[in-house]
Formats: sequence, C-alpha cells, structure tokens
Amino acid sequence: MIDDDDPRSFASPACFLHEIDPVYAGLADPRDMTAWANIKRWRTSERQRLIAERLAVPVEVRTAAGEAIAARVLAEIGDVEGRVVSAYWPFRGEPDLRSLMQEVMRRGGRTALPVVVEKGLPLEFHLWQAGQPLTRGVWGIPFPAEKRSCIPDVVIAPVVGFDHGCYRLGYGGGFFDRTLAAMQARPKVIGVSYSAAKLSTIHPQKHDIPMDLVVTEAGTARR
Repeated sequence: MIDDDDPRSFASPACFLHEIDPVYAGLADPRDMTAWANIKRWRTSERQRLIAERLAVPVEVRTAAGEAIAARVLAEIGDVEGRVVSAYWPFRGEPDLRSLMQEVMRRGGRTALPVVVEKGLPLEFHLWQAGQPLTRGVWGIPFPAEKRSCIPDVVIAPVVGFDHGCYRLGYGGGFFDRTLAAMQARPKVIGVSYSAAKLSTIHPQKHDIPMDLVVTEAGTARR
C-alpha cells in the first residue's frame, strides 16, 4: 500500500518494487528511512496540534485575520485582469478567502478551485465563481459541479504550518507537492496561514516543494 505522506509514493518504480521495503530491496539506507519515520511522526503530531490550536481561536478573531490576509494577498498578486487565480474552500479553521475570489472577479480576473481527482494523483483546477453550483468531494469539501479545467496563473494554498524557507506542512496527502511537480509552467504560489502556525522548520525532504511566499495576518515571509 502506498503512503501519500511517504516520498517513495512520488516515484513510479518498475514492476512491484513499490510494494517492497526499500531497505530490503537495497534501494535506501536504513538510517535514512529511520530518520524519515521520525520526521513523519513529528509532522503528524505538529499537524494535529496546529489544527486544534487554530480551531480553538474564536471565530471573530479568525475572521479578522482572514480579512487582513486577503488584503495582503491581493496586494501581492497585483493586476489580476485576464489572469486565473485558484483559491480554496475554507476547511477546519483555515483563513476564509471567498471574499478575495469575488474581488478578483470584480477586477477582471477569473477564479478557480482545486479538485482532488484520485488518491495519488495531482490536483486539477476548475473555474468557479460565487453563485455557481458546487458538489461535495473528499472530506466533504465543495468543488465545482461543472468541470471546466484550467491552468492557474496564481495558486493560493492554505497551510497547516510553515517555516522560514516557505516550506509547507499540509494535511499529509501529498497533493500539493505532487501537483506542483507535475505542472509544466509553475504558477505563482502563495501560501496563507495564521502567524501562530510558523515553525522553525518542517524538516523538508526531497519531495517537498517550497512556496514563493507565505502571507499571514501579521506579515509576509519570502524564500
């Protein structure tokens, strides 16, 4: 079984070697795999802690922070006319940027939402704007009912945690890194988070792809 939080799942090994322990197959140093196992456990613990902490923040405080984040993100994007900006549907206390999407449309841009196609595959992006129908997907997160695939110029990605290198701690599914790795032309990638979610490091691995910047209610971090 392939683990989406395991760097091995990003490769396409021949035959059935992906089902064999890489140490047994002679493909990895046991010390490297032990180190990754420790990091993976740490990430799981930090992910749980950070999500619990942000959910404990009063809604009105999160709302105010989300508004500040939206204003900073719009300033970072600049002119949106004719450009596609992919945001996201807020989930588990994430900053709510739906008003930002409406502002992008008002300024002449187009907006999109990411769609989980299947476990182990990159995300797709489909055009969507306020008022258009949605349907429920993985984890009950809404996505556009009408499939209108697009390639975004800007991707706004929520983060559970982040570090000074703009590396992202997500939910462990690997979708974000897999998607960026598969895109022929990299879009501008903006992470959004609350300032309290900053970590000294997420212990980035070879499969982790940093964002261009991370915007919080308190300021902007750049790599």
